[in-house]
Amino acid sequence: MEAEDNRTLLRDFILTGFTTDPFLRTVLFVVFLASYILTLTGNLGLITLIYLDSCLHTPMYFFVGSLSFLDVWYSSVYTPRILYDCLSKNNHISLAGCAAQFFFSAGLGWSECFLLAFMAYDRFVAICNPLLYAIAMPKKLCIQLVVGAYIVGFVNAIVHTGNTFRLHYCGSNVINHYFCDEPPLLKMACDDTREYELIATVIIGFNLLAATAVIVKSYIGIVVAIIRICSAAGRGKAFSTCSAHLVSVSLFYGTMLIIYSTPNSYHTPNWDKANALFYTVVNPLFNPLIYSLRNKDVKTAFKDVWGKFTAHK
Repeated sequence: MEAEDNRTLLRDFILTGFTTDPFLRTVLFVVFLASYILTLTGNLGLITLIYLDSCLHTPMYFFVGSLSFLDVWYSSVYTPRILYDCLSKNNHISLAGCAAQFFFSAGLGWSECFLLAFMAYDRFVAICNPLLYAIAMPKKLCIQLVVGAYIVGFVNAIVHTGNTFRLHYCGSNVINHYFCDEPPLLKMACDDTREYELIATVIIGFNLLAATAVIVKSYIGIVVAIIRICSAAGRGKAFSTCSAHLVSVSLFYGTMLIIYSTPNSYHTPNWDKANALFYTVVNPLFNPLIYSLRNKDVKTAFKDVWGKFTAHK
């Protein structure tokens, strides 16, 4: 801690996590460990399957694999710290550590935001121009879109992190959360936060509007194209190609919009924790299931790869 202008500025924090009860902490450790193992297994397994099966070497599955790679990294920002805090009696995190977690959380969150938007554009091209799909979505463009999502995400993270940690924090150093997030940090700031809130609103609003505009425009085109399809079977097939992406978008964007569109005065610790769980733990766990359980291509690829594997044993 440092003293400045008769204020004691905080240099470290304490994360309260979900509970202080030893038994419940042990139960939560088991639950989060199981979910983390399943998240890593599901996402890494899907990446491996896409790499091994040549039938999945298409733009759609390149984006799905990129989403799985991002989710492995994204879940690793939060879950290892949750597991540590469930077992440790010392839940301290330094100001630098808090800033690093905030930075990667923001960077990967915004990267996923724009990656999902680019995946919507990919589905638009696939449904509206199926014969020209391979030409319209070459590998070079797919790579550029994924790299672009990361660049935009981490540029936003630099600005957002700098804007957040230029504030001074004083008073209690207890963060009633399981990671360093904006709402609890803002409540601990001893500066006037009106300028901060204006900058944050502009950053979040502009990026959400830009990403949402791409998704909405893409799906308007998709709906128009599906309506023009004469056969019911053709319409069903077209819709099935984007149904998984719609579920992912609903889970991710729905949670983000609820959190960041709600005024700070309405935020409570338990409310923030429950909502944050969806995009930090649940979404990375569900994404590989969403893109594989009802996907015939993935099921066929799994059978082929598993058959080749068992044949060599």
